[in-house]
Amino acid sequence: MQNASFSIINYQFEKVNIDLSNHTPDNLSINFDTHGVFIKENSVFELTFSVSVFNKETEENPFVNILCKGLYQFENVSDMVDIPAYFYGNSIAILFPYVERTLVLLLHKQMCQGLSYQHTIYLPFKTY
Repeated sequence: MQNASFSIINYQFEKVNIDLSNHTPDNLSINFDTHGVFIKENSVFELTFSVSVFNKETEENPFVNILCKGLYQFENVSDMVDIPAYFYGNSIAILFPYVERTLVLLLHKQMCQGLSYQHTIYLPFKTY
C-alpha cells in the first residue's frame, strides 16, 4: 500500500461576522468547531472550520464568528478509513493562518476607517 498524500485545492469563507460592540479586552476565549466529509468519487475531503471569539462572560454572544471551508485532494486514498490520523490536525493547521490573517485584515480595515474602537485584540491560541 502506498502512503496517502494530500494537498489543499481550495478554501473559501462562508461567513465572517465581527461585532465589536460587545467586546471587552479582558477574559477572551476562542472556540474551534470542525467537521468534514470525505467525497469518495474524487477523493476530496471537505473540512468545515469555524472560529468564534468571545468574552468568557458572554459565551453565547461571540464578537467574532468565522466559517471557512477547505477542500483537500487525496492521492492513494479511496475511503475515509484510509485517511491517516495526522491529516485531521494538519488540515486545520493549514487553514488557520488564512482565518487569522483575514480577521487581522478586517479589524485593521475597520480601525483605519476612523471608527472609534481603540483596543488591541489579542487572540489566545495554543501551539503544538
